[in-house]
Amino acid sequence: MNIILDSNVLFSALIKDSVTRELILEYDGCFLFPAFIFEEMDKHKQELMDKSGMEKDDFNSLLQLLLSRVLIIPSTRLLPFRAEAVGIVKDIDINDSIFIACALANDDSILWSDDKKLKKQNRVKVLNTGEIRKIIKK
Repeated sequence: MNIILDSNVLFSALIKDSVTRELILEYDGCFLFPAFIFEEMDKHKQELMDKSGMEKDDFNSLLQLLLSRVLIIPSTRLLPFRAEAVGIVKDIDINDSIFIACALANDDSILWSDDKKLKKQNRVKVLNTGEIRKIIKK
């Protein structure tokens, strides 16, 4: 099973020492994350650092630690699935199409997201943090 991280899940793990961070660090497998989202992360890096209350070096160390648990999926791998993904989430949130494309591009994938609206579609299984916790803590 592949677990794709929604950007807000990763951002949450960066901001707060929480269940989300614990689950990412404890999971024996590797999470998937679309490379494109690094542009979003770069735009919000200072805001994330401020919210975390960490110094730059500590924040960057934590980011590297979290990313060591993640397989980055290149945008070129997702492009063939982009139109289908947009069609799936066009009435939900078009910005989430990149995560849906990532799930479509990788067999046996689920999306870890706390965005309840994403569960309205039926093409990609979406689990929230509580549901992911049950899987990881087995």
